[in-house]
Amino acid sequence: QVQLQESGPGLVKPSQTLSLTCTVSGGSINYYYWSWIRQPPGKGLEWMGAIGYSGSTYYSPSLKSRTSISRDTSTNQFTLQLTSVTPEDTAVYYCAKEDRVTWTLDYWGQGTQVTVSS
Repeated sequence: QVQLQESGPGLVKPSQTLSLTCTVSGGSINYYYWSWIRQPPGKGLEWMGAIGYSGSTYYSPSLKSRTSISRDTSTNQFTLQLTSVTPEDTAVYYCAKEDRVTWTLDYWGQGTQVTVSS
């Protein structure tokens, strides 16, 4: 059973960089694809980007200029960095595993609230 857990600061100031880490257990990030998704208050889910088993990265066109996803295979973690944040980046952030056979997100972390405020 794959398990994912997000971690990082819950409060970020405007113009700063949001950094989150997803720790994966029960599966290796050397396999499959691993995504970041967010849900702003009162809005739907937004896929932000993913990193593949080879380290290749894929980003939402709307966030590509501000987003970076990386990984540490020694700790089985992958990270999200979102630069130049504004209050509009306030959301619950999730990490998830992608199943590229069914094109679904089949395992999710519980999510972590990030608020952008001064």
